[in-house]
Order: sequence, then C-alpha cells, then structure tokens
Amino acid sequence: MAKKLYLIDTSVILDDPQNIIYLSDGAKNILFISDIVLEELDKKKTSNEVGFLAREFFRNVSNESEIPSNQSAKQSAESSIHSRLSGLSLQCKNGDFMREIYYENASVRIPLIVIYRQHYQAKNLEYGLNDARIAEIAKDYNLILLTNDISLKIRSIAKGIKAQSLFRDRVENPNDIDFWHKFLLHKDDQPQKLTKLKAFKALSQWSLIQIDEQDNTDSSLYLTGKKHFGLKVDSAFERLELDSIIKEANLYIAPMNLEQKMMFCLLTHKKNIATIVTGSTGSGKTLMALQAGIHLVKQGAVDGIIYLRNTVTASDKEAELGFRKGDEDQKLGYFMYPLYSAINFIIDSLQSSSLKNCIEYRGDVNTIHKEDATEYFLKKHNIQVVDIAHARGITIRKKFVIFDEAQNASNATIKLIGTRLGEESRIVFLGDWAQIDHPYLSKFRNGALSLLQKALNDDMIAGIQLRQTIRSTIAQWFGESF
Repeated sequence: MAKKLYLIDTSVILDDPQNIIYLSDGAKNILFISDIVLEELDKKKTSNEVGFLAREFFRNVSNESEIPSNQSAKQSAESSIHSRLSGLSLQCKNGDFMREIYYENASVRIPLIVIYRQHYQAKNLEYGLNDARIAEIAKDYNLILLTNDISLKIRSIAKGIKAQSLFRDRVENPNDIDFWHKFLLHKDDQPQKLTKLKAFKALSQWSLIQIDEQDNTDSSLYLTGKKHFGLKVDSAFERLELDSIIKEANLYIAPMNLEQKMMFCLLTHKKNIATIVTGSTGSGKTLMALQAGIHLVKQGAVDGIIYLRNTVTASDKEAELGFRKGDEDQKLGYFMYPLYSAINFIIDSLQSSSLKNCIEYRGDVNTIHKEDATEYFLKKHNIQVVDIAHARGITIRKKFVIFDEAQNASNATIKLIGTRLGEESRIVFLGDWAQIDHPYLSKFRNGALSLLQKALNDDMIAGIQLRQTIRSTIAQWFGESF
C-alpha cells in the first residue's frame, strides 16, 4: 500500500496529540507539520484545556540536533530527510527547508517533518491568514491536509487541495445506541432464567433489562401487562424494585419517569464506578446526577461532590474563563449554570413543600437571598465547583464527580479527568451529543459518543440515553418542530 503524506493541522493535535501515533500507522505514512502549526501550538500554551494539549505535544517532542546554522550542515540534514522521502519526488520549494523532529510516547517514536517557509504568498489577510498559509504548504507539496477545522477543510477543497478530517472514533448513528434490552418470561419462570439465554449472555455488564411478563390460556400466550426491571451485574440478572429504591432514598425531587429512576439506580449501585448519561436539555441529567451524589454522601459512600465543566465553549478567546469579568468564583458561575439551575429547582421545591424547609433554605426565591440559599446548599452537601484546568496534577479521592458537557470534551480531556480518580471515587459524565460548541468536534465525534461506545462493549462503564424530556409545552414544541 502506498504511503500517505499528511500535513497535520493544529486542530488535529489539539484534539489529541496521540492522533500522531494513530496517523503514522506503524510508520506506513509520512507526517508533516508546518512552522505555522508550531507557532499556533506555542501560543496555545495557556492554563486551559487547549493549553494542556499544546503543552502535552511539546513535552513529547524531541529534536536531537539544533537547526543547522551553516549551509553544509543544512544540506546534510536535508539529505537525510530526502532519503526518507526517496521515490516520492518531494523537493524543497520557494526557499523552504525541512527538519525532522520526533514525537515520542512510551516506546513509540514517530518522525515528524517540519516544513519551514520564510516567505509565504498569503499576506495581509483580515481573516484566516494562518489557515491560508497551512493550505499553501499542502498545495505546493501535494500533501493531504488533515484538519478537524471544517471551514479550513471546505476552503481547501474548493481550491483543489486534498483535505480530510480525522474520522477516528466517529459514530455514524448515535441515536441508535441503546442500552435497553427486552425479554419475555412466563409468570411462573424465575427471572434468573435469563442467565441461561444466549441473548442475555451476549450483553455487557450494566445492560438495562426490561422483562415483559407472559401468561397462558389453554391455547395461547398473552402479555399480562406486568413489567420487571433490572441490570446485568456480574453475569447475572439483578432485579430492581425501582419504586421501593426511590422511596427509601427519600430524594428531594422524585424521578419523573422510568429513565430517571434507572439512571439514579445506576449511579448509586455499589459496584458501579463510571457512567455516561446523555440526553437533551430538560431530560433531567444534572438533577438526577446531583441527587445521586447527595444520596451517596449521606450514605457515606463518598465524602463530597465535585462538579466539573469545560470553561471553553467556542473557538474565540472571549469564551475562555480568563476573559470573563469578576473573580474566579464569579467567572466559574457563568459556566456552572446547569448545576445552579438544578440546585435552585430543588430549593424552590423544598420551599414550597413545607415551612420547615422554607426556613432551612431561607429567603424568598424571587429576591437576592436566592444566592444565599444556593451557597448554603453547596456547603451543606459538600459540593465543590472546579475548573477543569485545576483538576490537573491532583488525585480525587472518595468523591462523586459530575463531569458536565462531555460532548464538548475531546478524548484526551476525558482521559485526563478519568486518570485523576483515586480510590473510592465515582464519576458520571453528562452530555448531549448533538449539542456541540467545541470548534473541532461534531455530533458524530466527541467525548460523550466515545464514552457511549465504550459503555456498549466494556464492563467498566455503564451507560444510558435519556430520550424523554421534562419541560414546558412551548419548549417541547420548539424542540420537536425545529
């Protein structure tokens, strides 16, 4: 198979530096980057998620020799590169020169050829100057421009440049991912009969089970209308008396449908450590996750709750945490609205339900005292709000971690947070895989979808998609009509 020559855009590296190893494909392909990409990565070395990935790239890059200062050494270095490119008819153009660096990770060492250009044709553009220069290199050397920046891809293709996006971990039909499995059992059969069925044995751990009960007359079978629910745990069927579990938990807000009940039972199961929950706005993800965390705190299973959420929701710098007004807590408040909304919903319900709770969570909900009530709730239940940037370099022990907006996180960020978990900690990832704000991700490829795929096949993580939304009639109309 012929080697593929890829020019890697900044977006591919900022998605996950490990993409370099994937693209090399065991040295079958040759990888290039331009000096523009190195400059962009250097400027991204800030304290946020993108900055971490940029620094991760440079940490793993090595250059065994400095750029030659004399012509003889320069020609020798270029000769070495040309031997690697022998048979490809690739010669330096327009006064360019090439240098080889290496991306090293564990036992893997991937050569990267950096193309330096001193005089670009693209100049004085009001917008997209760097993109134009990267595309210029791809065109001049007939390289495949690999970019997750869709606008750059489209503009390049329009100019006759070969351009592709990275389809790693792409999921074509996310809505088809389903963790529910239905079985028919006669009312006289024990539920454990399921374990002998081939279809049940094929299911992964934490599969959601619905049993429809059957009975019979002398001549035919019929459904009785009774249903039983449970999970596949340790190769066996574990029946869940959902209503009894919810009643005993004595939640602030009772689940409103079967999905929410099952989600709560999943999150609080003593053997479940990690869960991915997806659903659109109004499906109750954050509210149920928060209540599951509070229940686990009350039970002593964890010491507190940590709420994490991406603080970069668009490609422009104005969306970053550091560019918001106010101190750090005020800045985080902009991004933690889903958590505060869930807390306020609980407070409103408590205040309206009894005088006792109204006193405990003091303050008229329509006055400034609402903020005091929220702060009181956070302290009472030991809930911490943490910026992702501050999660690096720490170990999270015996906490219930809620990672919100997982669809706006790359796989590298999911890995980063997951590896912070210490003993006795649990984590739930929340997200809506169709609601993407990240500039380099899509509704077919994002952190939430990667986790859903893992949950289908891996016993370590549970998954559920909430398909019912609980919201106002007008909100539901807009959601369905548009």
